[in-house]
Amino acid sequence: MEMEIGSVIRRRRAEMGITQEEMADRLGVTASAVNKWENGKCLPDIALLKPIARLLGVTTDALLSFRAEPSPEEIAAIVREMDAMFGEKPYAEVFAWAKSKLENYPNSAELAWQLAVVLDARRLAPQEIPDADAYDEPIRALYTRALEEGGERARRAAADSLYSFYMRKRNYGEAEAMLDYFSDENPEKKRRRAQIFAETGRAQEAYRALEELLFAEYQVAAATLSNLSMLAMKQGDPVRARMFAQKQSELARCFEMGRYYEACCLLEPALAEKDAGAVIEIARELLESASDLHSFARAPLYADVPFKEVREEVARSVREGLLAAFRSDDFAFLRDDPRWRALLDESNANGSA
Repeated sequence: MEMEIGSVIRRRRAEMGITQEEMADRLGVTASAVNKWENGKCLPDIALLKPIARLLGVTTDALLSFRAEPSPEEIAAIVREMDAMFGEKPYAEVFAWAKSKLENYPNSAELAWQLAVVLDARRLAPQEIPDADAYDEPIRALYTRALEEGGERARRAAADSLYSFYMRKRNYGEAEAMLDYFSDENPEKKRRRAQIFAETGRAQEAYRALEELLFAEYQVAAATLSNLSMLAMKQGDPVRARMFAQKQSELARCFEMGRYYEACCLLEPALAEKDAGAVIEIARELLESASDLHSFARAPLYADVPFKEVREEVARSVREGLLAAFRSDDFAFLRDDPRWRALLDESNANGSA
């Protein structure tokens, strides 16, 4: 402690350009006393702490080197040290050590959470720990402390840990309450709620939640592959563009999205390469499947998802949009191809009928 206070006094005095003698004069002590403080030979009298802090322009907490929050590096070092202790000392002794560390940083929610995670995980290890359940409440209290007192990151992490903690204890009500700390955009929220549904006999709700999550994940993955394909085309790499488009098509097949979605992603790469045969076959597939755009609504994979019915005019509009696009200049290289003319004539006739 002496060295910490002395270091603060010496550093701040030097920063302010005050000599030991000047500081001593202002405080009504000897220069020798100031020297002893700075060299860690003794502590200032408690009555001098506030005057010293005012003189140096710091708080008394800073003067005493009080740390409300350890640095990330310090937290990592504490966790490593504790983790290493488990191979040498009994769980109870390591737990007591961790508790003493937390007493040094009573306001550190981050440290409380990280130590709780390790302590919680260690008692789930294969080796037997005497009275393992006796640590339930202390560990839960550490998680709750981080949840209630920490910043956004600590709160999210603590809620995640408490969810797992309560699920192990089959306390599903408390586990579900932890999901309120998850963002609605976080897919884990839906997956974990489905887990609670499954554990509490609500299988139908669990199926629906997981199937909706599956459908949403397809949309993210498909959009990402589409962006990759477009990027490759922009960079003049048709081989890579086709590869990404083919993966998107396979993804649509795997996720039972229907013929239209399996084909539509292949059109742009084929068009960019002016591959007449491929463009014609893809265009035919799109025109034929446009009337059943939402076939995925009948797919076994999404049997429990209540999709909205699609009106016939929506499908008709898509088909008309395709035909308009096929007559544009982008497809001009196919105008003299008899296969292309036949396809458009046939589609026009079917549309009229």
